[in-house]
Amino acid sequence: MSSIAPVVPAARHYLLNGRSATAPRLAAGLYLVATPIGNLDDVTIRALETLAAADLVACEDTRVTRRLFDRYGITTRLTPYHEHNATEARPKLLAQLSAGAAIALVSDAGTPLVSDPGYRLVREARAAGHEVTAIPGASAVLTALIVSALPTDRFFFAGFLPPRAGQRRSCIAELKHIPATLVLFETGPRIANTLADLASDLGARQAAICRELTKLHEEVRHGDLTALAGHYAHDAETRGEFVIVVAPPEPERVAATDVDVLLRRALDRLSVKAAVAEIASVTGLSRRAIYQRALALSEERDHDR
Repeated sequence: MSSIAPVVPAARHYLLNGRSATAPRLAAGLYLVATPIGNLDDVTIRALETLAAADLVACEDTRVTRRLFDRYGITTRLTPYHEHNATEARPKLLAQLSAGAAIALVSDAGTPLVSDPGYRLVREARAAGHEVTAIPGASAVLTALIVSALPTDRFFFAGFLPPRAGQRRSCIAELKHIPATLVLFETGPRIANTLADLASDLGARQAAICRELTKLHEEVRHGDLTALAGHYAHDAETRGEFVIVVAPPEPERVAATDVDVLLRRALDRLSVKAAVAEIASVTGLSRRAIYQRALALSEERDHDR
């Protein structure tokens, strides 16, 4: 009596130092894979193994990810997944996960889900009971932070500021009192205007402007925001991607009048308890002091009605 042997998927390979290496098979699930932010050598072996062994790799731009694949001899099929097609593409990826596929998710550079729509896919994959695994690696946020020479014990990543001047200034006003180092992304065409607004609203805080990190023309410029804004307002090189790192505010700069402004805005949309918690987090001041001020402002508001 003859028997039919089970079909075993062919082994997947990738190139490491010019030699072929075998990628171990992957269990079904979603794999979040960090890729280089510039220098293609900044990739982990685990990332290469995962990308080579996956059934499918979802990426922002197939042309960008293809360069990494060509460098390391990876032949896994690519499919686009970005903010413009996510609504349509996400159900298809979830269906393939349900069918037992191993899918890797990457961004154009660095760690996925940072300033991209990947978190929705992760949320829905988790909700559907699929395994989600992070393959850590390069991050523009952390790379800029550690070369900035600014405090690293507490930081706040704010992504890209709004492109419109009024919205950008409003956003900066919200960030002003956060007791942490600020990390922002920016593009070359907007860097000068953004720095001008940061200098106007945050004053002469120390900052670092990181351009083209890990790439051939990497540049890290240190100084206070006023000086840096002046530099980029003239003939500075603005080609490439930027990360802006700004020092936290000095504690004594959070004045009582500023706290009142923040509290009034918070009380317009939150309960007293929630408003106190939010402002304490933003300013670093004690909850007891903020609570007493919130009660006083609430009484003033009730009296004026």
